[in-house]
Amino acid sequence: MNPKVFKTLEYTKIISQLTGFAGSVLAKERCENLLPSCDLFEIQAAQRETSDAVTRLCQKGSVSFQGITDIRGSLKRLEVGSIISPEELIRCCRVLEICARVKNYGRRDPSDETRDSLDGRFEALQPLANVAAEIRRCLPSEEEISDNASPGLLKVRRAMKTINDKIHAQLLSMVNGSTRTYLQDAVVTMRNGRYCIPVKAEHKSQVPGMIHDQSSTGSTLFVEPMAVIKLNNDLRELELKEEKEIEAILANLSALLAENLEALHEDIALLTDLDFIFARAQLSRSYNGSEPIFNEKGWINIKKGRHPLLDKKAAVPIDIHLGKDFRLLIITGPNTGGKTVSLKTVGLFTLMGQAGLHIPAFDRSELSVFHDVFADIGDEQSIEQSLSTFSSHMKNIVSILEKADEKSLVLFDELCAGTDPTEGAALAISVLSSLHNRGICTMATTHYSELKVYALTTPGVENGCCEFNVETLRPTYRLLIGIPGKSNAFAISGKLGLPPEIIEDAKSRLTEQDESFEDLLSDLEHSRVTIEKEQEELQRYKEEIKSLKAQLEQKTEKLNDSRDRILREANEKARKILQEAKDYADETIKTFNKYGKDGMNAKAMEQERAKLREKMSSVEKDLALKNQKKTKKTLTAKDLKIGDSVKVLTLNLNGTVSTLPNAKGDLFVQMGILRSQVNIKDLEKIDETVISAPGLNRTGSGKIRMSKSASVGTEINLLGKTVDEALSELDKYLDDAYIAHIPQVRIVHGKGTGALRKAVHNYLRRLKTVDNYRLGEFGEGDAGVTIVEFKK
Repeated sequence: MNPKVFKTLEYTKIISQLTGFAGSVLAKERCENLLPSCDLFEIQAAQRETSDAVTRLCQKGSVSFQGITDIRGSLKRLEVGSIISPEELIRCCRVLEICARVKNYGRRDPSDETRDSLDGRFEALQPLANVAAEIRRCLPSEEEISDNASPGLLKVRRAMKTINDKIHAQLLSMVNGSTRTYLQDAVVTMRNGRYCIPVKAEHKSQVPGMIHDQSSTGSTLFVEPMAVIKLNNDLRELELKEEKEIEAILANLSALLAENLEALHEDIALLTDLDFIFARAQLSRSYNGSEPIFNEKGWINIKKGRHPLLDKKAAVPIDIHLGKDFRLLIITGPNTGGKTVSLKTVGLFTLMGQAGLHIPAFDRSELSVFHDVFADIGDEQSIEQSLSTFSSHMKNIVSILEKADEKSLVLFDELCAGTDPTEGAALAISVLSSLHNRGICTMATTHYSELKVYALTTPGVENGCCEFNVETLRPTYRLLIGIPGKSNAFAISGKLGLPPEIIEDAKSRLTEQDESFEDLLSDLEHSRVTIEKEQEELQRYKEEIKSLKAQLEQKTEKLNDSRDRILREANEKARKILQEAKDYADETIKTFNKYGKDGMNAKAMEQERAKLREKMSSVEKDLALKNQKKTKKTLTAKDLKIGDSVKVLTLNLNGTVSTLPNAKGDLFVQMGILRSQVNIKDLEKIDETVISAPGLNRTGSGKIRMSKSASVGTEINLLGKTVDEALSELDKYLDDAYIAHIPQVRIVHGKGTGALRKAVHNYLRRLKTVDNYRLGEFGEGDAGVTIVEFKK
């Protein structure tokens, strides 16, 4: 495939992003070298792998491949029988540990029978847990070999520690003893791997031993005392033994790895593959990508595609289809309207899809497999080659015409621009006609009106435009296929402040044909906007109807369920009642037969008949409809008078009318000790209640009808009355209150001189119906009120 197009369509930037998601060096190399494929099966397999990796990321989260290093050089040395270093052994061990972690990530639940394209790779991984554990046991880190790596090493290091302790003890006794005066410093140091003490040069004869070094000034000699020479020699021998032991340990570990070279080669290849695949999946998730459907017919159908290098929140999705109904698409419209982005989106999606990468578009988007992609986009001016912009573009066009075939995708941006418009338009039409006649799938952007006419009059060629809002002077970036675009130069110039007379003069210089063509485009644009608005409104209505239909179906389903449930319950209840009646009838028949045999005890049989009648009445009540409501008569103000008995429906309480309704229908009703304002609509007139009271005149049946006293309130006001008037009124009030079964009343007599309060209290003492009385408390009226409680 043409390598120049990778940079032109910014495919290299996508590869750079992909490389950032890879965890290992080997996978990063795979990402950097990723090229589009032309094999349909290979593309589909790569796309399936990416999709399966995305599914696993969504279900299980991410998996890390960090720490995988390139151990192929170490494996090569193992093949020839070499012993590798501790650092190389640790790197191999890390690879095996990562292999175990990745294999565990890919393991499925035993109950999960689904499989995908990655299961085979996960299952083929061989963590070699025993080998990794042995390396870790012997080598805790790259710089350290464990004492327990072998019994011989442990024995040697213990002996070395013992000799070290002896040497230090001997030297410290000399440093801190009689030799101290001959030393430059009271320290023990090492020279050439042997323990020494710093002796002053003038006292070297006082400290017998071997001189290993001296200071730069010559004033200090580093002497190994004769007392520790043998110990140092023994220590050196042990160090040589330690080196041999370590070499043997490394040889054993290298041999252990060499036995599993094939598994190690396969593991490193599989881990690199998985790292590369999951890097593609993470890239897909970063821009909400989806797997495209590929064909080899040259059909492209991108649904709501976004350029992957644009901000996914700000980018406007575009719909592009090409190749099925037409093989040549000509896009027109104003500058900065999104023409070039649309062109690059198609080209970049093709390269990404054929490389096994998902594209940022809706599901079921279609792409075609092209063997080559050609793009002439951007300013190709070359100072070194003395080429102008037009010459440089024309050189590219010539190259494209030579190399392109029916399996190529060709993209032109501002085709044949940078020269005389008339000649440029003619050249552009000829170039596009040549490609169209050869059946090459082509997209081109232009400002030439002649190309719009060419698209309208040529079969297999379609117009497209990038929408522009003239009111706001901003592009909407929507790509509209089937509609030629306007440059909107006059409208934009007017909005930016160009004098109207200049714009009118410019319009007058247009030919009548050009002007009528622009008017036609304006009418088409206006019609399109109107149709779109109507379609949106229709869609809204459809959604509303769909929602209402769903609600109605839901309600109908609930009603049907309720009806079925009620019928089931009713049938079950009827069945039980009938069964009980049958059982009781059988029992009764047995009883009658029994009495018949025993001589027909008439009294006993009469009792059984009475029980049967009661049972039948009970069954009838159970089967009867209990919830039949009486027709409620609407009351008017004329229907009520003070003292009438009524029922307050909302409170479900009976009471008596205290006041007549006002204009709004509101009135006061006394319900026991509760006096409340209600509306006449909330009342239902009832028959007068018949009550019994001790000590009252009775009728022949021992009952009297409730009189007006039932409407008495819970309070009487005696303010402003003389003592005689007050006591007379109080006497009648207390009688009425007692008859109405009011348990407690309130007498308001005021404070004043206290004469009325004293007369009331004297009167209350003599009444047999009064249980007790007291002055009001704070909040009840204090000394101006007396609270009276009647006997029960």
